[in-house]
Amino acid sequence: MAIPARIRLAGTIAATALCAAAATEAAAQTPPPGGTIVLNEQLQLGDVFSHQTLNVVDAQEQVTVSTSAQGNSASGAVENGTITVQSNQDMRGDAVATTDMTLGGDTHGVVNATTQAQGNYLAVSAYDSDLTVDATQSNTGGLVSATSHLGDDDARLLDGAYINASAISNKVALYGEGSSVGGAVDQSSSATVRAYNRIETQYIPAEAVVSSQAIVNAVQLNSGQTSGQDLRIVQTSTGAFVEAESSANAGNAWDLAGRARASANQAVLSNEGGSVVTESRQDNTAFVRAAATTTAYDYGRAEAHARGAANELSVGNNDIYLEIDSSQFNSGGVAVTATFSGTNGYDVYVGADAVGNSVTGYACSECEGYLEASNSQTNGGDISATANTTVAGSTRAVITGANAVGNSATFYVSRPSH
Repeated sequence: MAIPARIRLAGTIAATALCAAAATEAAAQTPPPGGTIVLNEQLQLGDVFSHQTLNVVDAQEQVTVSTSAQGNSASGAVENGTITVQSNQDMRGDAVATTDMTLGGDTHGVVNATTQAQGNYLAVSAYDSDLTVDATQSNTGGLVSATSHLGDDDARLLDGAYINASAISNKVALYGEGSSVGGAVDQSSSATVRAYNRIETQYIPAEAVVSSQAIVNAVQLNSGQTSGQDLRIVQTSTGAFVEAESSANAGNAWDLAGRARASANQAVLSNEGGSVVTESRQDNTAFVRAAATTTAYDYGRAEAHARGAANELSVGNNDIYLEIDSSQFNSGGVAVTATFSGTNGYDVYVGADAVGNSVTGYACSECEGYLEASNSQTNGGDISATANTTVAGSTRAVITGANAVGNSATFYVSRPSH
């Protein structure tokens, strides 16, 4: 019996081409019938810090800032082959990324600032291939934190701004085209996860979005062009808390939004052209908090939106067959707050959404899709959603909503747009 070729990746490295060695060997000999096996072992014991300070006055063109702190990272792709990726990533230190910006006077270009902190990250893509993933991610460090601050009382962002802060403890991202993607993902984290984003400005006559995202465990699988999925997922969150907070502030803003999203366990899968089989187990004990604040004395359009979820699973197949076996357990609280305060303007949108356990499954209706679902949800945490809106002067429209749900399950045979 032929023995599959093996590639071993050890230490705190980035495997940027997981099948590079297999491609080299294929030029000299026939690949074994069992396909290629990639072994990735990564252990990060120390802390990882990244910090930037930016002080600019009267910038004439764009201002772009990127700050990243990463514990363990591995990525790669396979084309026209068969590959098994066995990955074990262990993060035991802190991952902290911080960006401080002072933009005085007139900034004529668009401001783009991204601050990211991650514990463990694995990304694999497959093109006309068979991909099997056996991934384990563990984070026992103390903190995963992304913080961004833009502040100056006379800052005038003439072309707008997009400011983002993202903190994720464990993430697996998979992609397939004309491929079969399957295997198992096991994620666990006891770290505190925090994303904070704030801007203070005088005048923004363009779109400005201030967003923050904090996720403990995340799995994302997208596939198309006649692909199939068969994935088993286990996510465990035991940290003290996970929180995302955004604060967008301006004296005069034409289109200003503050958005925050916090999740303990999140899995999102979508497919086209084949069957999808998913088994998922999600368990959370951490406290989940999301808060979005937007303030403007004068405004055109203003938005404050926050969402918090302990466990969330979304599985969709734009084809015939979908099978979901899901269990969710939450004993941590979820608190979500969205706040707007202004004086004179036009349209205000404020929304706060909080959920303990959420499952969504959908299959194609136009191709007579078949959906089979087994779902178990248990929520023992307090769930709260609060929307606060204050307009001191006059406004044209105010649209607000606050929704809190313990357990939510939605299954339908349709496309998401239907």
